[in-house]
Amino acid sequence: MTGATTQDSHTILEVNNISLSFKGVKAISDLSFSVRRGEICALIGPNGAGKSSLLNILNGVYHPDAGEVVFESEHFHRIHPLEAARRGIGRTFQNNALFKKLSVVDNLLTGLSRFMRTNLLEQAFRLPRAHREEWVFREHAESVLEFLELQSYRDVAVGHLSYGLQKRVELGRALIASPRLLLLDEPMAGMNAEEKQEMSRFIADINRDLGTTVVLIEHDIGVVMELCGHVVVLDYGLKVGDGTPAEVQTNPEVIAAYLGTVH
Repeated sequence: MTGATTQDSHTILEVNNISLSFKGVKAISDLSFSVRRGEICALIGPNGAGKSSLLNILNGVYHPDAGEVVFESEHFHRIHPLEAARRGIGRTFQNNALFKKLSVVDNLLTGLSRFMRTNLLEQAFRLPRAHREEWVFREHAESVLEFLELQSYRDVAVGHLSYGLQKRVELGRALIASPRLLLLDEPMAGMNAEEKQEMSRFIADINRDLGTTVVLIEHDIGVVMELCGHVVVLDYGLKVGDGTPAEVQTNPEVIAAYLGTVH
């Protein structure tokens, strides 16, 4: 990490000349773009375009071969996932990484485990500091349950829920840490039209009501055009489009790489 930057106060995230390869095969090549504070930005492109790899760089799962990430005016060439979470970067994954035998509320609480300040001894003996911390965490979990309309499922084992509800629980687990930047990796994959509409509503509410900046990967172009104000298009690790939905829709490189031929 280096010192402060001259990053625009309206910009929360910059990706500067990021490259990543696996065994010599380029996954991302010299990628740069920025995300303004408070917007919903979509990453789109064909499978294998490098979208999930980019999210893995942003929350520290992968370390880039070159380039840097600037988040909240701090420069990072590499960051660890725990540090990213503590700095305000939340993340969901393509496949639900939930504890299927735990209840909904207990799954949400796992999203706060990295923020615990009490030790095992304090927790085992229910010492006052541990009791206060647990109370604060559970109060916060209840507010997230209410926000995502999950109160009626709070004590249900996650494995008994529908797929769409499980995706909402995973969203809640990322949200419970109050991230300033929320990374969503295909939050609507496998959903039917009604479930997609519900998830889109919750993402819009998170963005509008909580002021959370969102970067998401989504393959449903209809959802992207309706939900997002900024779209970045990747094709085999290269940026081929960057702008508003209207600008991206009419970009010849995007049409060739992803949207198909215009009739």
